[in-house]
Amino acid sequence: MKKILKYKNVFMGFSLSIALISAILVAYFGFKPGIDFTSGSLWQLKIPDVSVEELKTFSAEELGLEGISISSEEGQVFSITMREISDQERQAMLQTLKDKYGEETMEQDFWSVSPTVSEELRTKALWAITLVLLSISLYIAFAFRKVSHPVSSWKYGFITLLTLSHDVLIPAALFAFLGAYHGVTVDTNFMVALLVVMGFSVHDTIVVFDRIRENLVKWERKLELEELVDKSITETIARSINTSLTLILVLFAIYLWGPLNLKFFILAILVGTIAGTYSSIFVASPLLLIAGKRAKKQ
Repeated sequence: MKKILKYKNVFMGFSLSIALISAILVAYFGFKPGIDFTSGSLWQLKIPDVSVEELKTFSAEELGLEGISISSEEGQVFSITMREISDQERQAMLQTLKDKYGEETMEQDFWSVSPTVSEELRTKALWAITLVLLSISLYIAFAFRKVSHPVSSWKYGFITLLTLSHDVLIPAALFAFLGAYHGVTVDTNFMVALLVVMGFSVHDTIVVFDRIRENLVKWERKLELEELVDKSITETIARSINTSLTLILVLFAIYLWGPLNLKFFILAILVGTIAGTYSSIFVASPLLLIAGKRAKKQ
């Protein structure tokens, strides 16, 4: 008796809609790259009793920093993105800020990236995402090589690739939107977050696929493919949701009360984890069922 897959068209339609919307957002807005990918300096300062507009004006007139980007966290902590500056310039600017706003002005963090390093980071980040996607797909195709009926092993790998692309696209679209309207940048932390999302998502997907493989051996002659896949989902859904919920609760707590510089890193993992939990159950399995039905017809 089908319990979950009788709604497979609803699940697939919802996922396809979300994926299309995400792809449109990424294509339309693009990403706002951080200094990791564009070169420059990021300076975090704690300055009491000052607004973003006032600080930007003072930086332009007194510090000679034109075209900078300033974001504020908790009212007193400011993140300033600007051209690459030397340590001597930074010390002089910090003293000028203290003279203006008092000795309570404190430096929280500072780092600088040269153009050569930023170009290298950008290239390696793109290669890392691409190679991980391909490597995971090839590994799953190899791991399921003894499963040839009714779905070929390479189809397991291809479906996993589609599922991972779905899981990566959703947080990517969120950051494209946040970059366009809130100035949120994409840096190496974001790329690491996507890799974490892929690792967790493929873990959930393999759990479901492995149970399908076991049930194919036990029940293939007694159950239709749709009933067999549905049975496998039913047997693993509690484990997948409980495991994911534990991680989601931890990530949510870190997002609310954790370090400010990790806020968007955690947000990317949180959104990707939710998407990955959904896709491993309600996207990967229906796709496997569709592939199996087509193979039987052929």
